[in-house]
Amino acid sequence: MTKLFSIIVLFCCFAVQAQELNCIVKINAQSLTNSNQPIFKTLETSLTDFVNKTRWTNKKFKQSEKIDCTIFINVTSYGSDQFVATLQVASSRTAFGSSYISPVLNYNDKDFNFKYVEFENLIFNPNSFDSNLVAVVAFYAYIIIGLDADTYELNAGKPFYQQAQEVVNLAQQSSYKGWSQNDGGSQNRFFLTNDLMSGTFDPIKSVLYNYHINGLDLMSESPSKGKEGMKTALLELQKIHSIRPNSFLTRLFFDAKSDEILSVFSGGPQVKITDLVDNLNRVSPLNSSKWATIRF
Repeated sequence: MTKLFSIIVLFCCFAVQAQELNCIVKINAQSLTNSNQPIFKTLETSLTDFVNKTRWTNKKFKQSEKIDCTIFINVTSYGSDQFVATLQVASSRTAFGSSYISPVLNYNDKDFNFKYVEFENLIFNPNSFDSNLVAVVAFYAYIIIGLDADTYELNAGKPFYQQAQEVVNLAQQSSYKGWSQNDGGSQNRFFLTNDLMSGTFDPIKSVLYNYHINGLDLMSESPSKGKEGMKTALLELQKIHSIRPNSFLTRLFFDAKSDEILSVFSGGPQVKITDLVDNLNRVSPLNSSKWATIRF
């Protein structure tokens, strides 16, 4: 009886302290003539284990609290253990009281070159840069966790953005692209953490929190109240637009949320959204064709 009790306690402790991510990793190399090589499947398996079995934080996650995410790597060139690829990373969370899955992140990183030797161990060392493959995946693990935390508690993502920024600082010693402000453009890993850590963009954290907690999470209980909460949160984006029009973080938000916003405000109980549509056209003109189809 004592032994059985010990086993039950051990199982419960393991469940309470489950790792943070529930990640599906896919490698696509169909454009390559050598795409049937087993190294691509090995890489997919190794990355899946690495992301899901690494303990990224000191937080205790229940099995049901794991963050659902996907990493899709499109390999465009491969030879002599060198890979040229792009990376699509996405994450989501379930709206409270429902089975609805809400997208939180949907980002395409186009600067993802790395070296990988089949069957090599993938180990993340937060104090050193050992592999661009490991560094990039670790970086996005922290971004995913940080954004998810911000949807549940105001500014709860900051510690994880700091850890992502530490990865950036170490990776800048390498010759790989995407880690420096001098790599061209203003949408890479450097600017993502820089903006998330900047007080200038604090309103985006408030938007993430209120959009979910005071909006989407109320939809199952009261669709009208939920829509009003989402509307109020979206109007806050004007604060960022007035300072930095077409900012990286604003575009990142709409890359994940534009289809959801269109769906929510095109059906269900009516709320006054003329001012919302005007604001959406102002802060996200790239999605104006979607906003034009909202019926109100």
